[in-house]
Amino acid sequence: MSRQPTRIMVLSGLAGAGKSAALHGLEDIGYYCVDNLPPALIPTFVDLCDRSDGVTHAALVVDARTHGVLEEFAAVYDDLSGRGEAPELVFLDADDAVLQQRFSETRRPHPMATSGDVPGGIRREREMLRPIRDLATQVIDTSEFTPHDLRKFIFRSFGGGGDERASVRVVSFGFRAGLPKTADLVFDVRFLPNPNYVPELKPLTGMDKPVSEYVESRAETQEFLEHVENFLRFLVPRLTGEGRAYLTLAFGCTGGRHRSVAIAARVARDLAEAGYDVSLSHRDLPGQAPTHQPTEEAR
Repeated sequence: MSRQPTRIMVLSGLAGAGKSAALHGLEDIGYYCVDNLPPALIPTFVDLCDRSDGVTHAALVVDARTHGVLEEFAAVYDDLSGRGEAPELVFLDADDAVLQQRFSETRRPHPMATSGDVPGGIRREREMLRPIRDLATQVIDTSEFTPHDLRKFIFRSFGGGGDERASVRVVSFGFRAGLPKTADLVFDVRFLPNPNYVPELKPLTGMDKPVSEYVESRAETQEFLEHVENFLRFLVPRLTGEGRAYLTLAFGCTGGRHRSVAIAARVARDLAEAGYDVSLSHRDLPGQAPTHQPTEEAR
């Protein structure tokens, strides 16, 4: 069975109009993103995406930095429009005064300004990109947007619906080896009784039923889980409205073998039963690849 063509979005626009924030937002909702791709390479990129089972949505940026953008882009885009699903071309724009203020605040040089003439650079870039703007399937004026507002707009417009739920990554780890670098929230479970000091449990891990039952049978564990899950029930649904598509939760104990593993597995299971897209990994258990937790509907 042949797969559906990759959904392709071309993102263009003026420097300072928010392309980086928009691209990060698209990446958060599952797009494979490439910045500053020459038009001559776009057909190859799209073909590779179509042949990759792991890429269903892709976005690429084409702007004034891109070599050959005016000479080649229109023909390339026209050819892409003849494939199974025509690409979207989203153009980000903003008022000249707003763009000038943004460059003034960040003190970044405008890519087309000569001798510091930012207004002149904005005018030249606007004129250069006018043919691409005329091809756009959607023009987004970001004059009134903060970067946070733009990310929220991208998520709501291209995330597949306002009722989508955030993806949650749950990780167990051992403090002995340091904190996970990508964790958004870290929970310390070293206050729980340690199975490492129970001879028959020491060689096992939190993935083994005797250990998980030992950890979860304690009154303090149940109270902790109640507090954590009440907090997550409040927090996670609000991520979608704030333009966040994912959250990484990390649960740590001393070595990352017993308590944190059992607690992470329990929280991941409860979130999956609540309907969230959940993945679970145990950083400090050798050979443990991340697993996807099936939602209640998939069971």
